[in-house]
This record gives sequence, structure tokens and C-alpha cells, in this order.
Amino acid sequence: MNRINQLFQDSPKNLLSVYFCAGFPTLDSTADVIRTLEKNGVNMVEIGIPFSDPMADGIVIQDAATRALHNGMSLRILFEQLQDIRRDVRIPLILMGYLNPIMHFGFEAFCRKCTECSIDGVIIPDLPFREYEENYKAVAQKYDIRVIMLITPETSEKRIREIDVHTDGFIYMVSSAATTGAQKDFDVRKQVYFKKIQDMNLRNPRMVGFGISNRQTSIQPAPMRPEPLSEAASLPCSTNTKETHKKPSHI
Repeated sequence: MNRINQLFQDSPKNLLSVYFCAGFPTLDSTADVIRTLEKNGVNMVEIGIPFSDPMADGIVIQDAATRALHNGMSLRILFEQLQDIRRDVRIPLILMGYLNPIMHFGFEAFCRKCTECSIDGVIIPDLPFREYEENYKAVAQKYDIRVIMLITPETSEKRIREIDVHTDGFIYMVSSAATTGAQKDFDVRKQVYFKKIQDMNLRNPRMVGFGISNRQTSIQPAPMRPEPLSEAASLPCSTNTKETHKKPSHI
């Protein structure tokens, strides 16, 4: 079974997934960051592929991506760094990045390398769902790679149900129609959004991301979480001393 599916089957709630940008703070820090996150109790890691025009990201991830590119990070180097990661890392690993560098690498070649490195899934924020269905789904399934789709408060119920039927792993719930970045808490509108998705009784588990930056935002959706709904927090990991992202005391 794919590690993502296994994770949500074994631990359907109170999960923590952490995002970090590969190649930051140093070119060779990727594997050490993953190992450190796992040792500190993180359930899943999203490995960011740096890109020069990250349209869904706020200033923290933009800065990390820029520094990673200046450090020389590329997909080829990233796959080299991940080649032996499964010698000691057991948690699910997801590559998260934009379509441009993946297309430049070649989508099938990208999926093949993901399989060789035991990557479990990918998140491509600018890949339209219909485009995925028509041109990418068959290749991803060939290599047993979960392509995780994003939904937002503006996504129609029809599209959400289509995504639920035609994808696997989990659905990434973007907490707001905005770029990544810290939020103090989730306001009433976001709580209504969480409740709406809960009431749809979707097949796939969900993970809430964007704006998860402190204990309040990591636990706030929990009161709305009946069984067997699965949600987790996606928390950007930054070593920039100007930022205030901290690991929650508990999830």
C-alpha cells in the first residue's frame, strides 16, 4: 500500500505534515532536514521544488526558493539527494512544486525518478484538474504516484466531488484564497468552509494547509472533525530568523 494511504488508514487524525524548500538553507541540507523532521514526530514531509515564480507562495517560501536556486538546487540534484533516503526514513514523502520545472524534466521521467526514490506523491498547485485527468493521470498511476489536488473556499461542490472520485491519497484543503503565509487564527468564514467540506462526506481524507503557522491554527479545525474525517496541518518550515514559525507544542 502507498505510504500516504497507509498513514491515513493507521492514524486518521492529529497528523502533522511539514513543508520545507529543498536546497535551503544549504544545497546539501535536504536529507538532514527530512531526517530531523521525522525524528521530531512529523508524520509526513512535503519537499518543495524551488521555482523562480512561485505564484501560490508568500514571502517566506519565495525567499527560501530564491536562496535554494542560488545555492544550485535543481530537480536532478534533488533526486540524487533522495536516492538513498529510504535507508532510514519511513514516513510518507511528497514532492511539491510547480509544473514548469517538472515539464522541463519530463513528466514521465519525473514520475519514474519519484518511484526510484520511493516518493509517495506529488502536489502541483498549478496543474488544472481537467488537464491532470486527460494528460497526466495515466502516467502517475503507472508509477503508483499519488497526485494530490488542491481545493479552496471558491472551488465548486461539483469540482470537489470530481476530485474526490478521480484522485487518491488525500485532498489538500487550502484554507483561504490567498498565498501561503502566517495567519493568527481561522475566522468564521474559514470555519464555515471547513464545515461545508465536512458535511460533504467525501471518500478521501483531507489535509488543511496554507496559513498553518502556530498552535491556534493547527488545532482550530479539530472541533469540527467527526470520525472518520482526516485532516492534518501543513506547516511551512523556515530557518529564517526573521520569521516566527514555531513547531506547535502538541497537535
